[in-house]
Amino acid sequence: MSAAAAAKTLVFSPSILKSPNPKTPKPSRFSSLRIQSSSSSQQTLTQTLTTTTPAKTRVKILSEALPFIQSFRGKTVVVKYGGAAMKSEALQASVIADLVLLSCIGLRIVFVHGGGPEINHWLNRLGIQSSFLNGLRVTDASTMEIVSMVLVGKVNKHLVGFINKAGATAVGLCGTDGRIFTAVPSPHADQLGFVGEIASVDTSVLEPLVKDGYIPVIASVAADGTGQSYNINADTAAGELAAALGAEKLLLLTDVAGILEDKDDPGSLVKEIDVGGVRRMMDDGKIAGGMIPKVSCCVKALGKGVKTASIIDGRLDHSLLLEILTDGGAGTMIIG
Repeated sequence: MSAAAAAKTLVFSPSILKSPNPKTPKPSRFSSLRIQSSSSSQQTLTQTLTTTTPAKTRVKILSEALPFIQSFRGKTVVVKYGGAAMKSEALQASVIADLVLLSCIGLRIVFVHGGGPEINHWLNRLGIQSSFLNGLRVTDASTMEIVSMVLVGKVNKHLVGFINKAGATAVGLCGTDGRIFTAVPSPHADQLGFVGEIASVDTSVLEPLVKDGYIPVIASVAADGTGQSYNINADTAAGELAAALGAEKLLLLTDVAGILEDKDDPGSLVKEIDVGGVRRMMDDGKIAGGMIPKVSCCVKALGKGVKTASIIDGRLDHSLLLEILTDGGAGTMIIG
């Protein structure tokens, strides 16, 4: 088997892992950071390669990944998880494997999740009607109780167990724990019920966990000063948390390829754009519908100090690795 043919069987392909020339500036997708190596990280990275790959090919691929690993070592990356990647068991396994690998090679991962499909399933089983307003779930008292039970008690613990089984150590939390998020009612509370917005973020519980190599897994439920629980949009929660942690990168897994120049043409993906370009596309109506809150979340996070924000295709196998460890990416990166 030729090296080129063998590479097609790998998670990391030499054709997409193009190391930046050390004599030229690194591309804008990567920051000039440094990463220490460790035996555990090398072992985890190696295990992602198929065992049928020739040893020399595997070593070559690992060496070509080094500049990208060095770019992000010791930096915080906030990942929002949901959509298609959560509904498919195969994609869920891919996302978790990516998270564990990135954690092992030195990235400080914070994982924020929603769980809309699972909430819908349990509301239907209990005969509670679901309704939405501008993409947000109308949440009365009964619905809020189910949302808390499903997100905090079921989805969160499932993800924690999945990550632990894959070889990392996760800690399950929700926005209420340690007052990570303090919520206030939405301005449209008369229509939305217990849908909240984030008034403040406290990262004091998270920082020692992240520093010590744990992966916090955070359900997007929070409470106000009286203890009343609120349903929080997971994209919003991830963006606010990324800003509070001074994250290097915010990643939103979605059900689309990213931002499209022509929303009806999947081939018109915008690979990289700055905030000014995003605003022009919104003014021109090229960013519309459900993409607006995601893009707005990214722009807000960038305005608060996050270095880059990417909207990536969660339907794509190993999309996190493609975005972090290759120069091709897996969606649209927005820069400030």
